This record gives sequence, structure tokens and C-alpha cells, in this order.
Amino acid sequence: MSRPISTYRLQLTPDFGFAQVADLAGYLRDLGVTHVYLSPILQAVPGSRHGYDVTDHSRVREEFGGAQGFREMAQRLAAHDLGIVLDLVPNHMNTENERFMAVLREGPGSPYARWFDIEWDGGKVALPVLGDDTDPAEAERGYPQPGYHKLVDWREGPGYRRFFDVSTLIGLRVEDPEVFFATHEVIFWLLDEGLVDGLRIDHPDGLADPRGYLEALRARTGGVWTVVEKILIGAERLPGDWACDGTTGYEALNRVNGLFVDPEGKAPLVELFTRLTGEPEDYHAVMARAKREVIDLFFGPEVRRLARAASCTPEAAAELLAAMPVYRAYVVPGEPPPRRSVEIVEQAAAACSPAVRPLVQQALYGSPEAIIRFQQACGPVMAKGVEDTALYRWFPLSCLNEVGGEPDLFGLSAEEFHAFCASMPPHSMTTLSTHDTKRSEDVRARLSVLSELPEEWAEAVAGWSAELSFDRHLDYLAWQNLMAAWPISAERFTDYLLKAAREAKTAISWIRPDPGYEQRLRAFAEAAVRLDVGAFTRRIDPYAMSNSLGAKLVQLMMPGVPDVYQGNEMTDFSLVDPDNRRPVSFPREPATEWDAAKLLVTTQALRLRRRLEPAAAYTPMSAEGDAAEHVIAFARGDRPAAVAVATRLPVRLARRGWGATTLTLPPGHWRDLLAGGRHTGRVPLAHLLGTYPVALLERHDL
Repeated sequence: MSRPISTYRLQLTPDFGFAQVADLAGYLRDLGVTHVYLSPILQAVPGSRHGYDVTDHSRVREEFGGAQGFREMAQRLAAHDLGIVLDLVPNHMNTENERFMAVLREGPGSPYARWFDIEWDGGKVALPVLGDDTDPAEAERGYPQPGYHKLVDWREGPGYRRFFDVSTLIGLRVEDPEVFFATHEVIFWLLDEGLVDGLRIDHPDGLADPRGYLEALRARTGGVWTVVEKILIGAERLPGDWACDGTTGYEALNRVNGLFVDPEGKAPLVELFTRLTGEPEDYHAVMARAKREVIDLFFGPEVRRLARAASCTPEAAAELLAAMPVYRAYVVPGEPPPRRSVEIVEQAAAACSPAVRPLVQQALYGSPEAIIRFQQACGPVMAKGVEDTALYRWFPLSCLNEVGGEPDLFGLSAEEFHAFCASMPPHSMTTLSTHDTKRSEDVRARLSVLSELPEEWAEAVAGWSAELSFDRHLDYLAWQNLMAAWPISAERFTDYLLKAAREAKTAISWIRPDPGYEQRLRAFAEAAVRLDVGAFTRRIDPYAMSNSLGAKLVQLMMPGVPDVYQGNEMTDFSLVDPDNRRPVSFPREPATEWDAAKLLVTTQALRLRRRLEPAAAYTPMSAEGDAAEHVIAFARGDRPAAVAVATRLPVRLARRGWGATTLTLPPGHWRDLLAGGRHTGRVPLAHLLGTYPVALLERHDL
């Protein structure tokens, strides 16, 4: 079993399975990664493009090549010294599975009834499949006759815990040992055969007992490298008693992103945003309203179930859930709640009416049912209220509107970044782009430039808006993403705007369509891509390239296990899924100077990381001189073996110049892996960063 040093995420689809992954072995090895990181591999809904809708945990997905195909792929990867990391979905599975059908046939007495988190009502489970135009008799044909179920209107929600508001994904009870082992049997035999070296755990916040789950997983796997898809907000940190190596890296993504945003751009960009959209200056007010709206729209069953468990009113449950600032409070039944958990819940309650007090007591000290239901309800409200609503309503600078991000926080100092790195678990994953990010790293690199050019940006937006307008709540988001994803087809841009409008829920939503609005949106998108927005993009691309290369180098060389999302070793200008899950052509061949530079930075950094201990020391470095604020630099290794240097805020730097700004290197002889030069002692930044806006140095005498 080899612990990953770096990973490369690949999205498996029916068109891109194990054989196609195996064909990339030589390319990925040359790129410098140590492990291939695969999306879920278990049998899923036919045709699924993501695999998170598992239907059978006992089989490797046939569309990918099945168990034999997996073994053959693993052998070919191993021949190139590449390991495998798997993505697991312990929280839920698709309702179209044989075990759930058995429960519907046999009722609470079914041996599979313990698998699912069901709330029985008179011995039946509610299935939310009826709509205004649904024929009940027709809908009933897909279910057992007679059965232990009742069909209800989809607005009522299901009689089972689900993934967020997706009623086709039913919650699993992996806290039950029988369910735990049955749903992990394939994963365990792959580990036992030595075919897998690491695990990524999807959505641990949905579990009744994530700590207990991770402890059981570690005990069975012997401590295989494991990271969790855990979204941490602000200063929040992963609980120290979770048996894992860290997270999938959203907190690192947002810190790296912040390095390249100019805080001086906040006031003019917020003013521009509020003037154009009519939204308030206060993001937190928008977020609070959005969270309450999604509770009312989607989470009635969850709120009522929590209210019953906690002996409070549904109104009180909704009020406290809307006020919670994090995805989970980490309270474990039967144990005193952690001090920080008490603070979080009490602070949330302080913003609520006195009616929430009984729920506060139950959420912290109450029955196991009340504590667990509260924990499991916080995550969906945050995800749907913040990620999928508020971030589509409040967007002065949309590169800040990322998973786990805080869009009203502009910029991060080098000192703050160094402090974050000092506190990182050494084997936690880091990332810049994922299958779930709202924008790819290079789209964000372009958007970051706007924080340095707010007046010029406002002038450009005014010009485009004079030619074309549609919806004041959407137009400004459209201009940002059109510019940053340029060039983009009318079809891709239309799909993005339709999703953005539906998520914002101000004019339309997924459950409240408006054909007329959607047709006008399509017309707007088709006209917008014909405007010369690309002229502005070309104007800022030298600065965006600097941001892109700087962020890439920092992420690949900072503490942790760096992940490269498919295709992002070169430029990628994708928007939110499914746009960012489009097929990637391999091997990647540079088409632009930016492509070539990013590929060089990625390759050299990944290859150097293979020569460093994963937990190598991290030492902040400071430049000296008038332009010192434009440098982020650090060394890796106890006897420093590597130095990474990146440029920040390139627009202001271009106006100022490096001048006499210098960086003092640790003792030794240093070679620049990107520019080929050799350096020692105090080096002028103008010389060190002459060829590229970044430098990666390795000790020549090691």
C-alpha cells in the first residue's frame, strides 16, 4: 500500500471506462502524478455520467469494464508505478435498486429494511412521485402490487432521508455493521488485493455518525489513506477525532484563490454589483433569506421529522437551521458536546426568536434521534441555501463564489496563507478545480484580475449592457462568466445561464419553469456571444495567466496531497457541472503559450513533489523591497530542498515594477526548473521571475 503524493482526478462515464484510463498510464506517469483518482466505480443507474447514483454495491460497474476490466486497468497502471484512489458514496444510493424494491414488497419485516433510513407511516413508506398531471394508476405500475408504500405528491417529500432534496437518492444506514460491510464489500476486496491505495468519502455530513463510520473504515482497511468531502467554512477545521487524513481540499482552494484577489477592489465591485442588480450590500442578509426560502421550498419533511424528534415546532426547527453557519455541529449522542459546537449552536440561536431554545437543548444534549436529525439537516440547508441559491444571487466578484467560499471576503494576505499552511494536516488533499466547483481555476484566474481593474471592468460592462440586456438579477453574472470563459459557444453559455437562473430562484427555478423567460434567456445568450467581449478577455489575459500559473504552483507545492482535475494541467475554461465534466482529449497538447507554460509548471512541480517527503517542512519566505507584497514564496523540506515563488496582483505590479525587490534564498545552490537559471544568495525578483511569473527552485547539491 503506497500513500499518494499527488493525484489526477478522472471522470468515468459509459464512454470513458477502465480501458481508456489504462491507456493514459504513460501520459500520467510522465506528468508526474503518483495516483489516478477515479469517480465512483460501483454499478449505477444505466447511462449515469457521474456514478453517485449507485444501484448495486456488490458489482463493479459493467459499463466501465466490470471487475475484470478494473483488474486489468490496475495492472497496467501499476506497471507505470501508478496507484488508484477510489471515490465512495456511503450516504445514499438510487431508489431504483433491488433491495429497496424488496422493502416495498415486504415492508418493515424485510431483511433489507434496516438498510434505509425510512420513516414508516402506518406501515408504509411515502413515495413522492405524483404531480399535477400524473395518473396515479400509471405511476403505481412501477412498484410492487400490493406493497408497503403509498404514492404522494412530490411536494410532500419522501418518507425517507434523502440526499439534499433529491428524492431518487435514498439515505443509507451505514452505522449498522451489516449495512456497512454489505455496501463496502467490493471496496474491501479491492483493497485486500492491493489494487487500491486510497479512498475519498463523499458527503460524510449526511451520515448519522461520521466519526464512527471513519473509525470502522480505518479498522477494516488498516489505515488506508482517506480524505473526506467536507466543506469547512471560515476558520472551521476538521474534527481532530475523525479517523482520516484530511479533506478533499475546498478550504485550500479558497485560500489559494484569495491570494490573487486585490482587497482594494471590494468597495468598487460591490458598488457596481448593487447598482446593477438591486441586491443589498450585505451578503449575510441574502444568505439568510436564501436559506429560509429553501427550507420552505424543499425541506418540509426533514423539518417536521426533526421537530418531532426534538419536541419543538416546525417553525422553530426551520428558524434555527436557517441560522446555522456550518454544515455540521459535530455533536455525538451520549457525549458532552464539544465547546466549539456549543458556541456555534448558541450563536445561531442568538439570532433567532426564543422559540428555538427547546431545540437548542435537544440538539446539544437531547436524545440520539434529535441530535442526529439536527446534524443531518444542517448540511442540506447549507448546500441548497448557500451553494445553490445565495451564491447565484450575490456575486460582486464571482471567483469568490466557490464551494465553501465567502463571497464578501476579498483577498488573503501572504501571512494569512502561511498561517493556514502551518495548520494543515500533512496528507490532506489540495485542489483548484473539481467536478463540483462553480468555475474552473482558469476562469477564476481571469475573474481575479477584475479586483485590480474595477473601473475598467465597469466601463466594459456598461458598454455591453447598452447593447444588450435581459434580467438585472442575472446580467452581471452573465457578463462575468462570458468574459472569463471566453470563447464559449452559445449552447454552453445558454446552459450555464439556465442553471444559474434556476439556482437563483428569483425568476424561475427547477420546480417553477417559465417557458417564455427561458426563451428570452436563450436569445440573450445567443446575442451575447456575438458581442466582442473577447477584446476585454484578451486585454487581461497576460495578468490572468500570471494568476493561473501562480495559483497552480502554490497549490502543487504547498502542504498536502495535490490533485489535478482532468485536463487542468493546461488551460480549462469550464463553468459549473455538467460543463466541467465534458470529455477531455488525451494526451493534452499545448495550443497556446499559456497552455505550454501551465503544463510545464504542472509537470515540474509534480515531478519535484515525487522527490520530496509528503510531510516535508513548510517554511514561509518574505521578499524585501517596494514590491514585496506581490510575492508569495515558501521553502519545502527541513534542509530546504525546494523553493516556490509566485507573483500576486500582477496589474498593480506592472504599474510599479519590481525595482530593487529581492528574495533571499536558503543556503545552497539553486536551479530554476522552469527557466533553467542557477541562483544563490539574495536574488532580484526581476531576474528570478524574468521568463515566467513563477519560479520553482531545487537544490542543485541534493
